[in-house]
Amino acid sequence: MSCIRPAGLCLLAMLTVPALADEADWHTSWDGTLYAYANRMTLRDDSVLNPYNQIARLPQASEVAELRTGFRVENETVRLSGRFIGSTREMRNGFGQSSRSEAYASLWQARVRTGENWNVAAGRDVLNWGAGQFRSPSSPFYFDNGRTDPMRELVGMDMMKISWTPDMQHSAHLVRVVRSGYGAVQPDAWRNSWLVKLDRRSDELAYGAVAVKAPHLGAFYGVHGQYTLSDELMLYGEFGSSVLPVVLQSPADEAQPYVVQSPSPRRSAALVGSSYTFENGQSLMAEYLHDGHGYTQEEERAYFQRATTQFGLPLGLMPRLLGRDYLHAVWQANMMSDTGYWRMMYTRNLTDGGNEFAAYGETTLHPRLSIFGLVVLPLGGARQEAGALFTRSVTIGFKSSM
Repeated sequence: MSCIRPAGLCLLAMLTVPALADEADWHTSWDGTLYAYANRMTLRDDSVLNPYNQIARLPQASEVAELRTGFRVENETVRLSGRFIGSTREMRNGFGQSSRSEAYASLWQARVRTGENWNVAAGRDVLNWGAGQFRSPSSPFYFDNGRTDPMRELVGMDMMKISWTPDMQHSAHLVRVVRSGYGAVQPDAWRNSWLVKLDRRSDELAYGAVAVKAPHLGAFYGVHGQYTLSDELMLYGEFGSSVLPVVLQSPADEAQPYVVQSPSPRRSAALVGSSYTFENGQSLMAEYLHDGHGYTQEEERAYFQRATTQFGLPLGLMPRLLGRDYLHAVWQANMMSDTGYWRMMYTRNLTDGGNEFAAYGETTLHPRLSIFGLVVLPLGGARQEAGALFTRSVTIGFKSSM
């Protein structure tokens, strides 16, 4: 019910405001894209965490039809916007077949300009920032920011926000996070939390700081920044200090059991990266991430060893990243191209030595029709993060704009 009410309000606005748009100071826009795609995943039968798929029951084949729509209605004082997703999917594995349909608002917002430098907003918004591609340590809500999956669309947090922008260089935001958005893990650790964010930007340098306090967690502190050295080269970084709601501790001594700890000890994560843009618009990015919440090499080895005799728990409480140190590289086409787009990604877990390659591509067949594909190839063993669950995933499909 939590998403139906805002979705209904925004849909009502989308239907009724066109009459208002006849006035010269109102501007409207909308978009819609229909996706249809199929996935085939080759699971690892000798998986330590999910042997013969008996625990997770992951789909080995799936077909999905999905409609993504959005609208915006605004004038100089008020902006109404929303983004809605409806999908139906059929899934199969060795245990049978299942289906699922859902419809929800991934984003919606009503924003009012209350003064020369002040804005008030309420709705569902993606509270994410920073230039990191692999992960985003400066965000407490979106450590996995979705950029490693070109087909993924983030769901926002339900919030109320006051913003102060005294000039083009500075801004400050006070946010009340009412709850996490659609599909969030329960219990909701971020329900009724407060966020303060400060930002500064200039032609070459942009940076920000954020603090978040949830009722039952220690405060989160984060910073992010980027520096443009030239038209081609940019350097960027992110840092976060956090306490997680629950973690699975894995002592390096294999004779000791797992320890479920809630909340976790305070740990920090940091990412540094660079981006180079070539004359043809292609770009190359390279990043290094250290995550203090991950396992050391000995702890990860013990994690997999214990999983051979204790099923379910190591997969159900699997850390956000198993290792502590990662390299990530991205090479992508010009994102402004009208004929297509491709993106190649490589990740190396420096803790266990595993690798993963991923490639996404789409090409335009017609101004409103494109075909796309995504291939993920983990190159790791059953006791490495890459390759722990599957050895290949292939997705192909088409999308049609409305």
